Amino acid sequence: MGFLDILLGRTKAVAPDLDQLFGLPSAALTLQAAAGFTPTGTGAVCFASVEGGAFAQAHQEVQELLDADAERTGPPVEVSRDEYGYSWLVSRREPDDLPALVSDLHAVNSALEGSGFGPQLLCSVAGFQDTGQRRLGLVYLYKRGTFYPFAPLTGEAQRRDNALELQVKAALADDLRIEQDLSRWFPIWGAPGL
Repeated sequence: MGFLDILLGRTKAVAPDLDQLFGLPSAALTLQAAAGFTPTGTGAVCFASVEGGAFAQAHQEVQELLDADAERTGPPVEVSRDEYGYSWLVSRREPDDLPALVSDLHAVNSALEGSGFGPQLLCSVAGFQDTGQRRLGLVYLYKRGTFYPFAPLTGEAQRRDNALELQVKAALADDLRIEQDLSRWFPIWGAPGL
């Protein structure tokens, strides 16, 4: 970064660090102790769909890779599209098998990135809930290399529990690289598993 970049307020983009995803299992322990949230066993990777044979082939290979997991006891990996036109590759595992879910999310991101489709990757999310059925997603922003909590209110039309999100941010500050710019805590309405 040069002198003019500093004067003009430009910063270097943070390179994605997919290994940050492997911090989720230890963060889940902290989250359970601090706020009573446990994993739901559902996670998803969101990406902007691209037309063309190369992307379709990469997408099919990723799905086959995850579906071929002999230890998977749940349904195969699902593909869905949200109302905004983004695609979600959804993986479901047993709630107590968060490390396997994280491996699935990492494999999807790595495979798409390795096939040259890194720019289409948007985020990954792992779902959590508490005994009161409040939902929470820990969202990994691919292009920022950071996490943030997203807590949609149950029964409310597109409203968030901001107090819970800030509580989770404080609780996980030592476990995950938390996104400090709150304007980048994008809502992921209708995300699978939330």
